[in-house]
Amino acid sequence: VQLVESGGGLVQPGGSLRLSCAASGSIFSIYRMGWYRQAPGKQRELVAAFRIGSSTNYADSVKGRFTISRDNAKNTVYLQMNSLKPEDTAVYYCNTDPPLPVYWGQGTQVTVSS
Repeated sequence: VQLVESGGGLVQPGGSLRLSCAASGSIFSIYRMGWYRQAPGKQRELVAAFRIGSSTNYADSVKGRFTISRDNAKNTVYLQMNSLKPEDTAVYYCNTDPPLPVYWGQGTQVTVSS
């Protein structure tokens, strides 16, 4: 199974983007999924994830601005990002939670700048 992230780009502060993570197989029903990001010079961090059932969890820095969702029929997980800030600039990845090394993909670059 491979995870392929897409949807990143350059956006102005206050703008929105929706990231997609497509899986080549059905893993979303097996694993909890999450979105991670890594900014230059910083460690990778978990920003949003599914918990038990349909509940979700968010890093304090993105709470109220980001929303994780999924479409099991399409084997796709999404991250809707609103009110973007320059500090959201990073490469965004999806993976299981906790992450499995085999599922790290190329990620998708998000740059928030005027």
